[in-house]
Amino acid sequence: MADPAGVHEIVCNVALPDLAEAARGVALASFGQVVTYSPKVFVPLTRLCRDVCHYCTFATTPGKIDKPFLEIEDVVEIARAGARSGCREALFTLGDRPEARYSAAREWLDRRGYESTIAYVAKAAAAVLDETGLLPHINAGILEAADYALLRPNAASMGLMLESASGRLCERGGPHFGSPDKLPERRIASIAAAGQARVPFTSGILIGIGETRSERVEALVALRNLHREYGHIQEIIVQNFRAKPGTLMEHQPEPSLEDHLWSIAVARLIMPGEVSIQAPPNLRPDHLDAMISAGLNDWGGISPVTPDHVNPEAPWPNLRALEEATNLSGRVLRPRLAIGRGHAAHPDEWVDERLRTTVRRSVDARGLPRVDGWISGAQGAVPQGVGKEPRTVRVAEVLDHLSEGGEPDEEVITALFEADGGDVRAITTAADRLRREVIGDTVTYVVNRNINYTNICLYKCGFCGFSKGSTRALRGPAYNLELEEIARRAEEAAARGATEVCLQGGIHPEFDGKTYLAILNAVRTAAPDLHVHAFSPLEIFHGATTLGLSVRDFLSELRDAGLSSLPGTAAEVFDPAVRSIIAPDKVTGREWLAIMRDAHGVGLRSTATIMFGHIDGYVHWARHLLELRDLQAETGGFTEFVPLPFVHMQAPMWIRGQTRNGPTWRETILMHAIARLVLHPLVRNIQASWVKLGADGAAAVLDAGANDLGGVLMDESITRSAGGTHGQQMEAGAMARIAARTGRPVSQRTTLYENVKRAQSDAALERI
Repeated sequence: MADPAGVHEIVCNVALPDLAEAARGVALASFGQVVTYSPKVFVPLTRLCRDVCHYCTFATTPGKIDKPFLEIEDVVEIARAGARSGCREALFTLGDRPEARYSAAREWLDRRGYESTIAYVAKAAAAVLDETGLLPHINAGILEAADYALLRPNAASMGLMLESASGRLCERGGPHFGSPDKLPERRIASIAAAGQARVPFTSGILIGIGETRSERVEALVALRNLHREYGHIQEIIVQNFRAKPGTLMEHQPEPSLEDHLWSIAVARLIMPGEVSIQAPPNLRPDHLDAMISAGLNDWGGISPVTPDHVNPEAPWPNLRALEEATNLSGRVLRPRLAIGRGHAAHPDEWVDERLRTTVRRSVDARGLPRVDGWISGAQGAVPQGVGKEPRTVRVAEVLDHLSEGGEPDEEVITALFEADGGDVRAITTAADRLRREVIGDTVTYVVNRNINYTNICLYKCGFCGFSKGSTRALRGPAYNLELEEIARRAEEAAARGATEVCLQGGIHPEFDGKTYLAILNAVRTAAPDLHVHAFSPLEIFHGATTLGLSVRDFLSELRDAGLSSLPGTAAEVFDPAVRSIIAPDKVTGREWLAIMRDAHGVGLRSTATIMFGHIDGYVHWARHLLELRDLQAETGGFTEFVPLPFVHMQAPMWIRGQTRNGPTWRETILMHAIARLVLHPLVRNIQASWVKLGADGAAAVLDAGANDLGGVLMDESITRSAGGTHGQQMEAGAMARIAARTGRPVSQRTTLYENVKRAQSDAALERI
């Protein structure tokens, strides 16, 4: 599809059902079953315009309105009403530079000290953003580089309908005659300037105003080429002309449904997959299913507060009715921001610094808004009823592939993480069924004690609220436990029925490999029967380096001194691009894997983890799981996989506005379920971290493929330092109660998943 003529020749020789089927396939491959809409409030800043489009009822003259522009206080009040009703977007719609046509507009702006309409738009958008938090989307007509620079700090996105690429429509007798801003070359230049300014952009075509199908294709190809050059087009609107009384085109025939569906399908096939295709649902309320079936994946902005000022005769659909219609089409309806999901997922590239924190904290890894209210590490209800909507064939095929022994790959895993609606339920059900087949119904836990012997650390990981840079740290007291205190805590843990002590700490500047050996010796002397689960790969690396030993030799020395196994922390996310931002001075993902390979090689088992939900994306999670799977296939040394949802509240990067608010509940439950499916049959145990999930969350993921609740911990401090509120200890009896919620028995285990004698287990229930 290199040129408009070639594209038109292809699509005109294909029947609409075949076009629609192909377009629907592209939409499903790109967006899954999700169809989006933007809950918005409509701000008609001015209805004056220097253009005179022959079909428009929005633009008017000064004599027919009370004042040329809405006052700032009027704008803010409209936005506040939208915010109270759950809107996220303030859509600024206005005529094109009315001061160039009307003295009333020029005088109004002059009296208030504004050089232009664009300067006033910037002021109004800033007021909305500051006073209400709604994200402005600005449709201000033809703009140049200086205009975009002025507006971008207060706009999440902007838009300009190309409408048509046909200059013929601007000639005498055409719908755009007398409208200088409708010249296609001017509009294309303005859209290109938006791309150069890195502005997420909405454009589209208006069908039925006298253009030919070939001219529609020409316009879509022009938009595609602009996106290929700049990557800024977030959505294409395929809007059908409506004949309105009182306009010069009131007797113009409206495009048929078949013509509209053809245009939607062709737009979907011409535009790159990441660009959304939108059509206003209020203009064809009885044919929503047909539009989805033709490749549509977005309904545009819908307001619970303000009418569609451009099409006032067409009321917005009721959201419940729109959701039901979307579900009947086999899709699920989800809100979005004014900035599209693909651009919202990369705010550093696409959003002005003033808006980045708001956008980043508003979305999940897809770039869609957080809607469930669940926060990792915080008290709060676990969302109920996840996945009641329709399922897609795509996810069903992936699950069948995995259940038949098919190898998971990056594309397959990423597709599972994109799942929504009924697909989430399908994935969690498949994972739980697999868990039952592999492990049975027994839920396990270990009685252990955490000893975090120092929180002083050389490293500056942006996600860590635990570590302190020095003894004069500002974020709470720094400490370094003496060997005697470490030994006392280990001895106390053994007396309280623990079978394991977990030792981890910051990388203290005075520590070397001998320090870790000394800590190990202190614990072994005080409690010789405890399983010592100690030292992250980062600590192993530091210890080996300071002694001038290879990692393998240092691990052998630790093993001989009594180290039993390694925790799988410090993994975070292996992807180097992510790691270079959240932990730039830490061991790399490759180094972490190499250390674990050496640990397994000298006979030490370990856990495996991922810390997810900060700046990472689904493809990074997929790659991480595949790296763990490959190493496990090689060594068999991992005892379990522990997903660790990012706890953001006290993380330095979050405080600076650089991360999301942790994963959503949908993402969290999917991580546990997908890990079960992807790591099978190599990793048998999937653990729920109660300090991140809470009791309710832990119980929920036990029904989504997890089989283990981890340790009782006795003094957990790392998550608590990051802002977690689920406590420092989970009594063994509470572990049993969590398992009972799922109707499953509970059993105490050792670190290596061996059974604990009944007498010892009963004693633990009494003491812990």
